[in-house]
Amino acid sequence: MTKAPTVEDVARVAGVSRQTVSNVLNSPEIVRDETRHRVEAAIAGLGYRPHMAARRLRTRRSSTIGIHLDSYAGGISGVVLDRFVHALTDRADERAMRVLLYTARSPEEEIIRLRDLHEGGEVDAVVITGTFHGDPRTDWLVERGLPFVSFGRPWSADDVARPAHLWVDVDGAAGTRDATAYAVSIAGPRVAFLGWPTGSGTGDDRERGWREASAHSGAHGPRWISEDRVDVARAVVGAALADDRVDAIVCASDSLAIGAHLAAAAAGRPDLLVVGFDNTPTAEALGLSSVEQLPEKVAAGALDLLMGETGSVVAPRPAASGSAHVLVEPLLVTR
Repeated sequence: MTKAPTVEDVARVAGVSRQTVSNVLNSPEIVRDETRHRVEAAIAGLGYRPHMAARRLRTRRSSTIGIHLDSYAGGISGVVLDRFVHALTDRADERAMRVLLYTARSPEEEIIRLRDLHEGGEVDAVVITGTFHGDPRTDWLVERGLPFVSFGRPWSADDVARPAHLWVDVDGAAGTRDATAYAVSIAGPRVAFLGWPTGSGTGDDRERGWREASAHSGAHGPRWISEDRVDVARAVVGAALADDRVDAIVCASDSLAIGAHLAAAAAGRPDLLVVGFDNTPTAEALGLSSVEQLPEKVAAGALDLLMGETGSVVAPRPAASGSAHVLVEPLLVTR
């Protein structure tokens, strides 16, 4: 068997001391960029992996990032968070970090779980998902000084110039703007929007993109409201199509899009253009156009915020400027 590379091997190849290699692994911010890049190249070339148990004892860090795992609730669009968790795990492993999954049924229960993980020294940082207006988790994390980043913006007055905390998100408004512009160019100006009830930060953001694109292109169409369920969306659109003829429907999720597509088919309009959001396998199988969130890019952005673009340890920084967020541009997939 080939002997696994050691710290000494890395130091020899990089032309530095053993201590410099240790600094790059544990405190990269104190190492000059040129030296750090040389050591990182040697680590990658040799395939070196630090002894994690010894490293945790030495640095008093767990080298672990906690992330909430949503309970299985069926439906269509949960695959996006599944892809995000998988991508985060893969990319964390590349940085010699582990991902710990935990569950909770409410924000309050999640805070209790986070407290246990924090006090037990089980995590160095946390990634939270599903942020909303008045989210108690973010205030608790800020107060405790536990480094974290959210998949979802703070939903405060100015999330970009003065963010309340580190965040990464998909530009939902850009996605529905592109979807609406596409629908107008392909089908006609009467483009409806099927979204969730007002008050959801994510849903309102996606609705905003439709409104902006409609104003820019001269499009006009009704705004329909539905729960994020295929059966409810089908009923809502079925009733609406009986009285209102539209050229296309842009939806806030694939669950809504599938319900709208089924309603259109039942109303004798199987070719009515319906555009979803999430680009799930179900939408692909039905041949529906949809907005792809690119959760792999979201995961990479979350780690960059927590660890720096090339860091191998959590390097917390205050959310003091616009550089404390990553906004991922989604991709419209047409079929």
